Amino acid sequence: MCCSGFLKIMMFIFNGGIFLAGAAILGTGIWVKVDSGSLLGILDNVEGAPSELSQLASISYLLIAVGAVLVVIGFLGCCGAMRESRCMLLTFFSIVLIIFIIEVAGAVVLLVFKGLADQLLQDLEDGIRKDLTDNYGKDEGVTSLWNTTMEKLKCCGGKNYTDFDDSKFFTDNRFYPNTCCNESIADGDCNENRASAFMVEGCIDRIVQLIEDNAVIVAAVALGITALEIAAMVVSMVLYKNIGNKA
Repeated sequence: MCCSGFLKIMMFIFNGGIFLAGAAILGTGIWVKVDSGSLLGILDNVEGAPSELSQLASISYLLIAVGAVLVVIGFLGCCGAMRESRCMLLTFFSIVLIIFIIEVAGAVVLLVFKGLADQLLQDLEDGIRKDLTDNYGKDEGVTSLWNTTMEKLKCCGGKNYTDFDDSKFFTDNRFYPNTCCNESIADGDCNENRASAFMVEGCIDRIVQLIEDNAVIVAAVALGITALEIAAMVVSMVLYKNIGNKA
């Protein structure tokens, strides 16, 4: 009885962690979805972008799905322990095991195809330049989305200010967006000399830097969730066997 009570407490702790992690990921996915002025919106509009990167525009749905699954798993584990239901515990174990296998497979795929990252970024850079040439200053929606992204990230174009050279905005006005001079609109026009002097970082490099800066946090969260899943699977099977012995 004491052992069973201890196992239930451990199940509540581990699954509570999974539930909270799922809720956090779910909330992040919803936030990304409603944040229309993000780089994900631009990726969705870049015609020349590789399909692998264009699919990032749907990452909000992936986060929502993953978060929802983790929330359900956390609830299922707690409920199975509380009701001492072998069926629910076995279902919980099976689902978590499948997810764990998918996570391992995903990690292997990322390692194997790591060398494709540079090529994907080059393709994205070419696609962004084409998008700016065709639409910036011509399509109000694309122009507004780019302005919002550049202001938020403090960046200029895909690679740098030269991405705007053939755009309608530059050919009509003969100056660049003010973010390319690291200034606000009230500070005057951003001509070629000023843009060249400031040489504001491109948005692609800025995004890569943000990812690298937060890679440790992302890896820590992923490892934490994986550890919780493994611990929960072990405890659920021990509790499953313990309940069977009492029957």
